[in-house]
Parts: sequence; structure tokens; C-alpha cells
Amino acid sequence: MIEDVTLTLFSTKAAENIDEKLIRQSVAKKLCCTESDINALILKKKSLDARHGKVKYHLRYRVFTGKDFPESENNSQFIPSYRVVASENPVIIVGSGPAGLFAALKLLEQGVKPIVIERGSSASKRKRSIAEISRSQTLNSDCNYCFGEGGAGMFSDGKLFTRSTKRGNPNQIYRVLHYFGASKGILTDAHPHIGTDILPGIIQNITAKIIELGGQVLFDTRCIDFVTDGKIVQGVKIQHLDTNLEEEIKGLAVILATGHSATDIYKLISKYSNESLEAKTFAMGVRVEHPRGIIDGIQYHGRQLREKLPAAEYRLITQVEQRGVYSFCMCPGGLVVPSATTNDGLVVNGMSPSSRSTKWSNSAVVVEVRPEDIPQEFIQGEPAFAGLNFRTYVEEQAKKNGLEQKAPCQRLTDFLAQRTSETLPESSYTPGLISSRLDLWLPKHISSRLKIGFSEFNKQMKGFITEQALLIAPETRTSTPVRILRNKQTYECLGLKGLYPAGEGSGYSGGIVSSAIDGEKVAEAILQRIKY
Repeated sequence: MIEDVTLTLFSTKAAENIDEKLIRQSVAKKLCCTESDINALILKKKSLDARHGKVKYHLRYRVFTGKDFPESENNSQFIPSYRVVASENPVIIVGSGPAGLFAALKLLEQGVKPIVIERGSSASKRKRSIAEISRSQTLNSDCNYCFGEGGAGMFSDGKLFTRSTKRGNPNQIYRVLHYFGASKGILTDAHPHIGTDILPGIIQNITAKIIELGGQVLFDTRCIDFVTDGKIVQGVKIQHLDTNLEEEIKGLAVILATGHSATDIYKLISKYSNESLEAKTFAMGVRVEHPRGIIDGIQYHGRQLREKLPAAEYRLITQVEQRGVYSFCMCPGGLVVPSATTNDGLVVNGMSPSSRSTKWSNSAVVVEVRPEDIPQEFIQGEPAFAGLNFRTYVEEQAKKNGLEQKAPCQRLTDFLAQRTSETLPESSYTPGLISSRLDLWLPKHISSRLKIGFSEFNKQMKGFITEQALLIAPETRTSTPVRILRNKQTYECLGLKGLYPAGEGSGYSGGIVSSAIDGEKVAEAILQRIKY
């Protein structure tokens, strides 16, 4: 017999160091059986609940009391069936983020050769480019927090929690990541998290596997054009950035997994098929940073110190004048980082190491922006690019109100009071901060909704509004403002056959796991078409 049993532990020490004997006793009591009747216990989910003034852990187990124990229930087990593909016909993948890499792994399962094109550098070289942003205020527009091995998610926290369960099975993505080096905890935690210090190693392991089996990963290589026959994409034209040499590569199909920041790719598609693009809803706002102790104190009701609880999370959402205002990519015990991709603008993002142990906690707080909210001046005859043009404008305004990579910033209390911050508290943002009246230059329909939203959030988390909280601007890359239209069954671009948009840049996913799922689905559609 198989039963699912949930136990609640009020001792955080007991939850972190699970006493298996105690668990078996508790389960047997719940099921009205003896301990000897229990054949196997598998931890399926662990979550921390700090609501209602009490801190407790919920542990959900799958319990087997019969003689048979199906191996498929062991959710830590992933046995790959990748094949050697060196001499096989290729599928070209543009982008090495989660959509691109998981598409490549899916192709390897069926013996199809992936050729991954990545404009940014390998992880080790990419780290040096990122360090230069803070050290010398120098931004490499092809290799930064958004571009390079692993994509934008590699250096932005590594959160795996997703609600996109209708698209596919997130647990399968967790199993693959665990196989390539992620901790076993991601298989059971309610809000699984890898950490920006651990994720690069996992991504490098995936890349190494692709190369080991005969696939190719071309770093510092930009896709500059499609190779076409009419409206059929047969390959890509690439430029090797270290030599400036150009060449054409043809394949069975081209997967576009370029992420939310590759604006040049949207312009490239527009050149061939402008009808394949449409504007979509996205969100923009600021990143709010608190001293971690303030957020922990609010969420744990003052119990965080004596019980040594992990850095606290929060999720906030409200409606202001028919638009959503919400927290996004909350990074407990994390850092605020520079995420621009051009030297003309400024963008910030957040990340956390696996320990979540810094002195700060931060989150984006953003306002929903629908196509109809964008001023007419940004449409410029191309409705599909209205949101992209508007996003660029806000990032350029931030640059004008900042200095090099130093970001414009205002205390939360000063933002609400519409006054200049005469001083700024210590921050995790290493390039530096410039005091700025965000309330004066952020678009009014965003700043006005943020003010109301923050007041609502303070009702949900009393103490959220404090002079120690900083607003660092802008947060603009929550998702792409453009969608590449594709067939719902075949995943092929509607206007360009042979081209398969995937991941965040396609406009159909957001975050590591949903993008990985989307990459797998696109690869499966291609495999079905070529009948492997």
C-alpha cells in the first residue's frame, strides 16, 4: 500500500537534522500500523511555515507498507541515455541558457548533434567580465550578467520554484540538475534554490557533457543573420568575436533560445517576418533592498536569532488601478547586481549565494505594463517593439541619473515623501549608488502605482516601510516585452519555417525551470518532425 503522510515539526533543529527513527514512529502512529509494516519512506517535500506567529516545518513523505517498492518512486534517480553524436546531422541552438542547454540534452537522448552558439564567454571568462563591472565600471555588451554560458539565470540566484506545471514536469528538470551536481535538497524543498555560487559548476558540467558526446558549444560567437531559402530558415550566419571572422552553419532546424535581453535577435526576425512578432505584457519597477535582519524579524516574529532560521523569503502582490504590483525574484541573504547589456543604459537585478548569508535581502517590486500603457511616441510605426523601446528609454533615463555603472537610488521613505535622500545606507550593490529622485524620472504610471503598492505591502508586512530600505533602479528585465509567435503544436515560428523560438526570449516562459521545460518541448517537436 502507498500512502502520503504530512508531519509538522515545531523544532527547527529537528527539521534540519531529521531523526529517521522519530519520523518512522510518527508515521506509524498516523497510519495506525507498526514500524515494521513500513517498507520505505521517501521525503517528497519540505517547507518552512512562519505564518501566524509560529515557525514550523511541514514534511511530506510517501510511505510504502507493501512488499514491492517501485524504483521510479525514488525521485533522486536520473539515469541519462545520451548518445554519441559527433557524426550526426546538427540542430543549431542559439543561446546557452536553460532553454538552450536542456534542448541540447534532449537532442542527445535521440542521437541528434546540438551546435550551441553563445555570444558570451565560458563561465570562467564570464566571471572576469562581470568582476570588471564593479572594479572598473567597464561593461562588455556581449559578456555580462545576461549573456554568457548559462544565460541570465546563471548569475541571478538560481531559484527553481515555478508554477508552470501545466507545461511539463518540473521534477524532471530538478533530477537532471541534481545529476549534474545540484544538491539533493532541490528534489524535496518547497522552494528549491541552487545559489549563484553553485550553479556555474552545474552548467559547466552540462556543457562538458555536450562536448564529450560530440556536440559543439561555440562561445564568444554571435548569431548575426539567418541562412534562408525564402521563408525557410536553414541555418545561421555567425561572427566569431575574437577574430571577427564570419561563417555560415546549416542544420536540420534552428532553436532560438536567446533570452529576454537579445534585442538584436528581435530586429533580425523583423527583417524577415515582422508579422512573427507582437508586443506583450511585461513589468518594470525597482529593486528594494532591506537589511536582512529587518525582513527576518518581520517574517519570523523575532524568533530568527534564537532558532537560527534561514534567511526569510516573502512574496507580495496587490492590484493598483487595474494593474498588478508585485515582488519578483526575491533574494533572501542576497546581493543587488548590475545587469545592463549596453553602455547606454542601467539595469539592476538580484542574486543569492547558496548559503543566503549576506547582510541584506532584496526583491524586485514591479508594476505590470500592458501594451496599451505605453506612450504613443515609443511605437514608432512598429507596435511589436513598443515595449522594447519603452524599456530602453527607462534604462537610458537611469543612466542619465546614475554615473557609469553606479545606479540611481532613493530611500523608500524618501520616495514616498517625494524628497531627496541626503544620505544612503550601506548596500550590497558594489558598483556604487547615486542619490536620485526616482519619483521624478520613473514613468508616472509606474511610480504612482509603486507608492500605493508599498503602502499596501506595509500592511501585509508591518515594518516593510523603513528608512533603512533602499530603492535601486531600474528593474526592467523581468521578462521580454516581445513575443515571437509560434505554432502551438509544432513550436515552429509562424512566419519562418525551420525556426523554433524557446525560453524567455520567445515570450512563452520565465525563469530557469519553465525555460528548461520549454527548451525540452521545442527539441521534442523537432525530433518528431525529423522522426528520430
